[in-house]
Amino acid sequence: MQIDLNKLEVVHNPNENRFETWIDGNLSKLDYIQDEKNFVITHVGVHPSLRGQGIAGRIVEVSLAYARENSLRVVPMCSYAAAFIRRHPEYAELTQQNRAE
Repeated sequence: MQIDLNKLEVVHNPNENRFETWIDGNLSKLDYIQDEKNFVITHVGVHPSLRGQGIAGRIVEVSLAYARENSLRVVPMCSYAAAFIRRHPEYAELTQQNRAE
């Protein structure tokens, strides 16, 4: 199955502390912990049948937009999220210590 990332709906589910998308009944998600200043990405997971199509990257982008809009400092504990931010320097300032100060 080929996924059109421009049409992929990623939803913020604050009750579950995650950003998620469902494709053919399969969940792909980003889990996080948040306080008043920090947005800690703890896990990014894509259903095995859907990997390698950019879905994880799209979910991370949506979550980083949320962090930016809410002036939160991003702490990428998940290795995928950390690598994504390294590959996309336009998000690097979100990880600065004094982001929310």
